[in-house]
Amino acid sequence: MVPRYSRPQMTAIWEPEARFRIWFEIEAHATDALADLGVVPQSAAKALWDWWKTQPAIDVPAIDAIEAVTKHDVIAFLTWVAEHVGEEARFMHQGMTSSDVLDTCLNVQLTKAADILLADLDALLAAIRRRAFEHKLTPTIGRSHGIHAEPVTFGLKMAEAYAEFSRCKARLIAARADVATCAISGAVGTFANIDPRVEEHVAAKLGLSVEPVSTQVIPRDRHAMFFATLGVIASSIERLAVEVRHLQRTEVLEAEEYFSPGQKGSSAMPHKRNPVLTENLTGLARVVRSAVVPALENVALWHERDISHSSVERFIGPDATITLDFALARLTGVIDKLLVYPERMMKNMNRMGGLIHSQRVLLALTQAGVSREDSYAMVQRNAMKVWESDGALSLLDLLKADPGVSARLGNAELEALFDLDYHLKHVDTVFARVFGIATA
Repeated sequence: MVPRYSRPQMTAIWEPEARFRIWFEIEAHATDALADLGVVPQSAAKALWDWWKTQPAIDVPAIDAIEAVTKHDVIAFLTWVAEHVGEEARFMHQGMTSSDVLDTCLNVQLTKAADILLADLDALLAAIRRRAFEHKLTPTIGRSHGIHAEPVTFGLKMAEAYAEFSRCKARLIAARADVATCAISGAVGTFANIDPRVEEHVAAKLGLSVEPVSTQVIPRDRHAMFFATLGVIASSIERLAVEVRHLQRTEVLEAEEYFSPGQKGSSAMPHKRNPVLTENLTGLARVVRSAVVPALENVALWHERDISHSSVERFIGPDATITLDFALARLTGVIDKLLVYPERMMKNMNRMGGLIHSQRVLLALTQAGVSREDSYAMVQRNAMKVWESDGALSLLDLLKADPGVSARLGNAELEALFDLDYHLKHVDTVFARVFGIATA
C-alpha cells in the first residue's frame, strides 16, 4: 500500500494487528463451539475470552520473531497466545488447519472492505445524482468518435454515470455475498477431526455463511469474482475520469476540475490548469485492474490445497481495496466540485454551422417522398461545404438555397428542423428510468 493513496479506515482492515485479532476470534469462537460439544473443557474457552477481555496489545514483533523460527505464521500466533493464556491454550485449534483460520480471516477482511466500498459508492452516487438534476436540461453536444454528433444534456451524461455506478454497486453487493463464507473443516476439508457444527457456530459469530465444500481452502472462484468486480468498478471510474479529461481540454473546456486557491498547475508554465485528479484516477484504475488476472489464476490450485494463491492475496487484497477506496473518494470530490460551463457548451455546439441537425433534415426529406439514398446525398453535399468551411457557412442557409431540398421542404419547415429543444424532449423519460423520478 502507498500512504499517498490510502485512507485510514480501509488501511486499518489490513494492518497485522487487525488480522491477528480476527485470527483470535476465529480460534476462540471455535473453542466455544468445541466446549459446547464436550470436545474440550469449558474452562479452555473461558480462559481465552478472559485473557481477551483484558484488551491485550497484539505484539506483532514478538509473533514475527516466533515465525522466524517456526517458518509458519499460524503456529507462531498460536504459540504467542499460549504464552499469555497458559495451560488451557492447548485446547485451541483442535481439529483445525491453518487454512481454516487464514481463509476465514481473509473473507472477513474482504467483507469489511466491501462495506467501506459500498459506502463510497453511495457517496459517489449522491454526488452524481445532484449534478445530474442540476444540469438536467443544460444542452451540450454529444460526440461519437470524438466528433460532434447530436445534442444531449450534461445531465444525461451524469445520468449515464449514475446508472453505471448503480450497476457497480449491485455487482459489489453480489460479490460481497459470494466471498462472505467461512471454512472450519480441518485438513483436506473432511471434518474428520472437527464437527461441522463448529463451522456453523463460527460462521454465525462472524456474519458469514458456511462454505459448502472447502476441500482445505475456500474455493478461489469466489475471490476471482470479487476482484473482477473491483476491476469493473475501476474501469467505470476511469471512464468518467477520461470524460472529464476530454471536456477540460483547452479546445473544449466545457467542464474542468476545481482549481483551488494557491494551486499550481505546472512548475514551468504559470497559466496551466491541468486535470491532475482525473489523470491520477486513470492510473489508479490500472492498479486495481492489475489484481484481476492474478485473482483468476489463483482459482487453479493443486488437488485439495496448495499455497500459490497466498502470496498473491497478500498483495492484491490490501492494494486493490485500499486503492479503490481512495479512487472512489477522489472521484466523488471531483464530481462534487466539478466546474461546468454551459455557455462554452452552447458555443461549441453552435460552432459548426448547424451540422448537428443533419439527421432531422434527412428524415424530413424521406417523409416528403425522397428516397433515403437521395435524401442522404442532398444533405451530405451541403454538410460537407459547412465542414470544409470550419463552420463559417450555415447548413440551414445552404439547404434553403439547394433546389433539390427546397422543392420538398419550405423555409419554415427547414427552420423548424433546427430546433434544439426537439432533441431534449425525452430527457424526463430517461431520468425517470434512471432515478425513478424525472424531477429532483
